[in-house]
Amino acid sequence: MGQDARTGGAHVTYESAAREPSQIRRDIESTREDLGQTVEALAEKTDVKRQTQRKIAEVKQTVEDKRTELMGKARSATPDRAGSAAGSFQQKARENPVPVAIAGAFAAGVLVGRIVKR
Repeated sequence: MGQDARTGGAHVTYESAAREPSQIRRDIESTREDLGQTVEALAEKTDVKRQTQRKIAEVKQTVEDKRTELMGKARSATPDRAGSAAGSFQQKARENPVPVAIAGAFAAGVLVGRIVKR
């Protein structure tokens, strides 16, 4: 009760009935604009090709960011650090010659086994 089917179920009051036609036209135009924007947004969400292209662009940017980050880390890893790691390995090999000899013998056995199979 008190609802008018022509206004989409909105209450009809004396104020709304007494509005000027120009105000009603502005309201209609505003509603049309809102509806147009809503339809445009829905169309964009259902455009699979555009969504795919957008996702590809995002992934490319993420990959580029990671690449830049890794390149920065690689540049910061100077040859001095690599040399110190090799020196550290040599020092540990000198301190524990038996495990290094066993690992070397195993590696040599694997290589000889592969050569013999050919």
